[in-house]
Amino acid sequence: MTLAHYLTLSGLLFLIGIFGALTRRNIIGILMSIELVFNAANINLAAFNHFRHPGGVAGQAVALFFITIAAAEVVVGLALVLAIYRNTDTVYVEEFSLLKG
Repeated sequence: MTLAHYLTLSGLLFLIGIFGALTRRNIIGILMSIELVFNAANINLAAFNHFRHPGGVAGQAVALFFITIAAAEVVVGLALVLAIYRNTDTVYVEEFSLLKG
């Protein structure tokens, strides 16, 4: 497999993630779509590291760091969704009115 294969896969994941984030009505679906975008970036990091510095682990280490940061972000996001759900009894984005004055 060449770098173009990895970049194609990453581009497709990125586009699917963006499409999902823009078209989903459910906040959990939006969070999952954003995770697809992060995974596309991680594939790019690992692929460029593999082809630019064979045998090096810097790209994989940075990707692993980003995965842990993304996991922490998901935990905080789901905690916020749970708190909003307890107050409004919905997880649909259109029905959130917390910031409206």
